[in-house]
Amino acid sequence: MVDLRTNYLGISLKNPLVVAASPLSGSINQIKQMEEAGASAVVLFSLFEEQLEQQSKGTAVSPTPPRAQPGNTQPDFPQMESYNLGVKGYLSHLYAAKKAVAIPIIGSLNGYYSSEWVQYAQLLEAAGADALELNIYYLPTNPRITSADLEKMCLELVASVKSGVKIPVAVKIGPYFSATAHMAQQIEKAGADGLVIFNRFYQPDIDLDTETAVSTLDLSHPQELRLRLRWAAILSSFLHIDLAITGGVHSGADVLKCLYAGAQTAMMASALLQNGIGHIQTTLTEMTTWLSNRGYTSVDDIRGKLSLIEAGDSAAFERANYMQVLAAQKHPFSHK
Repeated sequence: MVDLRTNYLGISLKNPLVVAASPLSGSINQIKQMEEAGASAVVLFSLFEEQLEQQSKGTAVSPTPPRAQPGNTQPDFPQMESYNLGVKGYLSHLYAAKKAVAIPIIGSLNGYYSSEWVQYAQLLEAAGADALELNIYYLPTNPRITSADLEKMCLELVASVKSGVKIPVAVKIGPYFSATAHMAQQIEKAGADGLVIFNRFYQPDIDLDTETAVSTLDLSHPQELRLRLRWAAILSSFLHIDLAITGGVHSGADVLKCLYAGAQTAMMASALLQNGIGHIQTTLTEMTTWLSNRGYTSVDDIRGKLSLIEAGDSAAFERANYMQVLAAQKHPFSHK
């Protein structure tokens, strides 16, 4: 029998497959189905800082955030006070989820600056959250904001939230920092218990018929996993905090790849939206079968075997890989 047990954020999990934040967790019945299908934990859908601000200020317009866009007029945000159950509804939903299932429930806060984050992190803790996921999302469009400014803002947010709660805190980031390895290390020093890589930023499209920018929601695809595997292999070689991979995890093979790269857990959402919650069991069966067929007795046997240090060939994850891939292809100008 293969032992799938793992630890994430100091929490013992029955396997490495965690349900990522998605609309599926908006239903208590669906959370129960996730547990029954074998999910080891569930990250609730996000509570957005715009909701926190509206709850605090009683306005539907986002106030100008400190240091974010000095001198610029902020765009109006949609009325979000009641989005995803609203702030009070979110806390009630979290409390009900904890009562309904035995697996850990991780609360999610999405934003980048809100002064309300510490307060609501404490409320999520009081409602029973086993851990928090800070989903830091900010697009620095103001040319006066430097990369150092942005990193400082993020690190201050992590440190303040971490100092305000006792439960573990994971930080979910995007892949666009100019020095991702350094930033990851600074997040660790700021007190984070884990790092989640990477956030998927929804990109607007342009509708030529209406000549307007339109919002789109595209589910992930397995090819997106490669970027995450590369960075997990690099980061797991020097970070001392836990790593979780999210984005592009669609199968048992994908989860195994995450473990090989050094991650503690793999998070899945799009595949469940496409295939149903029962896909969790399919994924776990694929993992168990693969490990058993190769004589592995636990997921610890493979974790980190292909990290930057353990792989024995750093070129696979660094710049030399670029030349190797091109050299392996037929020269485009060859007449042979």
